[in-house]
Amino acid sequence: MIFLYGAKELQYLKSKDKKLAKVIDELGIIEREVDTDLFSSVVHHIVGQQISAKAQASVWAKLQDFLGTVSAESVAGADITKLQTCGLSNRKAQYISEFALKVVNKEFNIERIGELSDEDAIKELTTLKGIGVWTAQMILLFCLQRPNILSYDDLAIIRGLRMVYHHRNITPQLFEKYRKRYSPYCSIASLYLWEISGGKVAGMKDYLPKQSKTRAKPKAAENNS
Repeated sequence: MIFLYGAKELQYLKSKDKKLAKVIDELGIIEREVDTDLFSSVVHHIVGQQISAKAQASVWAKLQDFLGTVSAESVAGADITKLQTCGLSNRKAQYISEFALKVVNKEFNIERIGELSDEDAIKELTTLKGIGVWTAQMILLFCLQRPNILSYDDLAIIRGLRMVYHHRNITPQLFEKYRKRYSPYCSIASLYLWEISGGKVAGMKDYLPKQSKTRAKPKAAENNS
């Protein structure tokens, strides 16, 4: 399944921003896969932290093979040392095991997350070990398909903004300017900014000063999408 959006959202963004409109026209519809199962989405994001996308895919495949179905029941019933044989660190194995037990024991109401506002859902998700704000935002976007997610903690989003608007730096104030401009369809704008950051638009470059580029490092806790 892919993140669903269409002409209404694109027309709105294009009417609000001419530079983004050119990118939208060049790239067309972007198909990004989503995982509509909230439990497996949380586990998948914990698995992917601090490792490459290739490594994440490998660990995830082994975990699926081992468990059969990645569910609260299957994870809660698995021995932590056996989870580690799938390529998980001890800490990650503990995180997903504790999460599963909380769901099974009804200490964490996973069904309720979908009923909450973006802000409240993020607050609830970040009570879980291994889930920070960025991860919670990505779960909202790529699982719950919330339409208005733009993350200041995402280095690729920030890079995309620099590239589109020729900024040397994206301050929180500048970020908020663009967030308000894209709202209520920030998630769709995010899809295009990730593509831009990944070099999908010819001729666009990053305007971050060279000295800053040598010092810039990804966040230790969470990967970019």
